[in-house]
Amino acid sequence: MKTRTMLFAGAAIAALSLPAIAQAGEVAGTVSDASDTIALRSAQVRIVELDRVVATERDGSFLFADVPAGDYTLEISYVGAETVTQSVTVPATGTVRADVTLAGFGDNEILVIGQAANLASALSRKREADGVSDVLTRDAIGQFPDQNVAESLRRLPGVNILNDQGEGRFVSVRGLDPELVSTSLNGVRLPAPESDVRSVALDVISSDIIESIEVKKSLTPDMDGDTIGASVEIETTSAFDRKSGLLVVKLEGSYNDYADEVSPKGSIDFATRLGDNVGVSGGISYYRRTFETDNIEADGWTDAGGAIFPVDVEYRDYDVERERISATLGFDFRAGDSTKLYIKGLYSQFDDQEFRRRTIFDLGDFEDDGPSSVSGTTAQFSDADQEFTVERDIKDRFESQKIRSITAGGESDWGDWFADYAVSWAKSSEREDGSLDPTSFDRDFGPEEADDGMGNDIPSGLVLGFDYADPRRPSYSVVSDAINGSFFDPSTYELNDVEFTQLSDAQDEEYSAKFDLGRRFAMDSGEFTVQAGFKGRWREKTYNFNVGFYEFDGFTLADALGAGQTYRLTDISPVAGFTEATDFFLANFDQFEFQQADSDFDSAVEDYSVEEDVIAGYLLGRWDSDTLRVIGGVRFESTDNTLVGNNVLLVEEGGTLPGGDTADDDTVIVTPVNFDRSYDDWLPSLNVRFEPQPGLIFRLAGYRSLVRPKLSSLAPRFTVEEADDGEREGEFGNPALLPYKAWNFDATAEYYFASNGAISAGIFYKDIKDYIVDTVQEDGTFNGIAFDEATIPINGDSADVFGVELSFSKAWTELPAPFDGFITTANYTYTDATGTVFTDGDVTDPRDIPLPATSKHTFNFALGYDKGPIDIRLAGTYRDSYLDELADEPDLDRYVDDHFQLDLSAKFRVTQNVQLFYEWVNINNAKYFAYNTLGARRNLYQYEEYNWTMKGGVRLTF
Repeated sequence: MKTRTMLFAGAAIAALSLPAIAQAGEVAGTVSDASDTIALRSAQVRIVELDRVVATERDGSFLFADVPAGDYTLEISYVGAETVTQSVTVPATGTVRADVTLAGFGDNEILVIGQAANLASALSRKREADGVSDVLTRDAIGQFPDQNVAESLRRLPGVNILNDQGEGRFVSVRGLDPELVSTSLNGVRLPAPESDVRSVALDVISSDIIESIEVKKSLTPDMDGDTIGASVEIETTSAFDRKSGLLVVKLEGSYNDYADEVSPKGSIDFATRLGDNVGVSGGISYYRRTFETDNIEADGWTDAGGAIFPVDVEYRDYDVERERISATLGFDFRAGDSTKLYIKGLYSQFDDQEFRRRTIFDLGDFEDDGPSSVSGTTAQFSDADQEFTVERDIKDRFESQKIRSITAGGESDWGDWFADYAVSWAKSSEREDGSLDPTSFDRDFGPEEADDGMGNDIPSGLVLGFDYADPRRPSYSVVSDAINGSFFDPSTYELNDVEFTQLSDAQDEEYSAKFDLGRRFAMDSGEFTVQAGFKGRWREKTYNFNVGFYEFDGFTLADALGAGQTYRLTDISPVAGFTEATDFFLANFDQFEFQQADSDFDSAVEDYSVEEDVIAGYLLGRWDSDTLRVIGGVRFESTDNTLVGNNVLLVEEGGTLPGGDTADDDTVIVTPVNFDRSYDDWLPSLNVRFEPQPGLIFRLAGYRSLVRPKLSSLAPRFTVEEADDGEREGEFGNPALLPYKAWNFDATAEYYFASNGAISAGIFYKDIKDYIVDTVQEDGTFNGIAFDEATIPINGDSADVFGVELSFSKAWTELPAPFDGFITTANYTYTDATGTVFTDGDVTDPRDIPLPATSKHTFNFALGYDKGPIDIRLAGTYRDSYLDELADEPDLDRYVDDHFQLDLSAKFRVTQNVQLFYEWVNINNAKYFAYNTLGARRNLYQYEEYNWTMKGGVRLTF
């Protein structure tokens, strides 16, 4: 590896040492809006006579180096603004400055406030981007489209969101799995707080502290190569973004229809210059959200006795309170005319107090013979025929997620030579301790569960009815409860166990350092640049889980009753109170019996530690003229992993121990396991941007990329439960997993209207090798461990992804008043992603599947009106159904149904400094539905509904 690095560095140095064409002076300046409020980023500046073009930086600055002495014309354009020209005379040596202001069309000089400003800024950055990308920005008074980063991103072409508890969390681009999307903040790759994913849940970060989000769908060699869907790059505010100071105070309340409670939110956002060369910016946001979710889940679907039915049905009542605190602070410095330095930090905390109450029906004994009776879509289950169990439990869980990052760096531009450099640290964590997750009470009903008074065992007389007519909401009823109404008697439900989470601690930490160096060469009709760089990333992810199981014969549901259910779908009473079970457990802790084997087993199976070190270098060449930009090169990434986990074997009493002896009691055997591995990847790329006439842009991109496996899937966690009859069930991590590898191709056409708007169309194709799926396998051996049934993540063979992306956006400023305030945006993405997998280990029996978490159709639209004091927007987002989990049989695969949601926002500017706002989220009460297709019909796996949320408040700008 050292030899490769030295060769690479030598080639880069040789390329950077090419002789320069001798030139004379420089042209430097800034571009800002006519009100001199903010710097305009991505304005296009062109020297007409030389066909040289640059785009302004985020502080509005631009620089042309090595310009021959003489008279020239600068042409400055920006989406939504009148193009202006300015004459300059370049001296034989030195720098000539050209500071330019731009105004909107006609009488509209305001470029920086409202929906139109956000649109103009986003389209300008999209137009000047090196590759295929889309952008979201906020305006000059700190307005961002939505409440958190994930909710905001769903407005972009090809972007959709996977929800959790009714709130957007994970970002899907072009319909692909969020695991194939990378996320960075201020150039720092964000690690994931959760123990089992790479993708970052972006509801942890408030949009109030964000300046812009760019979704880069094609890669250049100077970018990290670990994405297939897109690279989501988030930037916080910089004081140099602005010409004047900023101070915004936002106060609001939100009301959820189910929770019937007003939740507070507030934020402060600021940016100011402490002098010509020093600036400070930052913000803090607080949000407490109280909401409820009504849920039904079913599993174990089977076809028996003339009926298709689930053997496990759960009615779940969620009551949740979430608190989110996000803060950012940054300092910017100008160290002379050529160097800009910065230090930026982020802290975000997401606390979740969840109470979940369940009524669970375990009908497993009916699996072979079917229900007691069947009539149409209804089935009855009598305890005279088989035993079944009814369980009622309560989860009292508090969980805290944190994301922290610090980055320090800068950029230097000496005219011909330039450099970028940065060091960073980021850490994410998720911690839970002291939770009861859950406290479970149950009661068995069966042929011998009651006494007739004469010493004879008889059934308790319970008959349950289930109606499956509505596939989303199967209902249950108590047809008969003949003896003492015991089904509804809380005192008959005895404690099964308490699952006491002593510690659940996930830590994900990464250090990184990078250095890029480039050299520009001025040519007769453009500019050629050679650039090389190095980046190192050192990451460690750990998970430590410690749980205790406790039993106590004297504890029943009657001791933990509360005020009653908040569930709306059916009657699930009696239910425990929110904290009564916890209070009883803590007050009577010494009376509970600790269950050693169960506790040891569950505590050991989850633990793991993974180190991932990535060393990368690249070399690229870049050609720029007024019509053509070409960026080509290659990136090299070397990956080293150190993987630590446990091989955990649970042998039930009467089972056979590894040495051949019989287990006298349930026995847990834990063996630490270590793996080391490394691999190298060469990642070439080429991006072409061609602008044959102003506003018409064609792009072509081809690049190779990879996505490394989830660290939790790589971890060597080998878990086997061996029953007393010798049957072995397992769940395995797979340290031999290969990364996803893909060749990616994009072709787009974009047309930017003379006013504020654009239309674009594109196609994309991805050839993905070694994609990863979770499979259920039977009768096999994995890493020398035999099993009868096991869940194992494996590499699939190959997958093809083809798609079409269309978008349209327009501010209708040319219409007569009052219609000149209308703004429309719409985008549609079609994704066809199919692959092959061998779920049973038999390579002669492949299955063709859609890629997991991949939606075929996504569509977003917004109709807005922005004129004078009024700002209104109605937005809709649609995502098609997708494969969520793979089962051992195709008709038991888990699919998530399509999702369509409507949101409304309205703002009214009372004065220049005071604005009132209102939002109505999930107007149509969009629901979550996951299903299988057993029997050629949709059968419930999971259903949730949350209803709408309304928000209102005031924004004060100083």
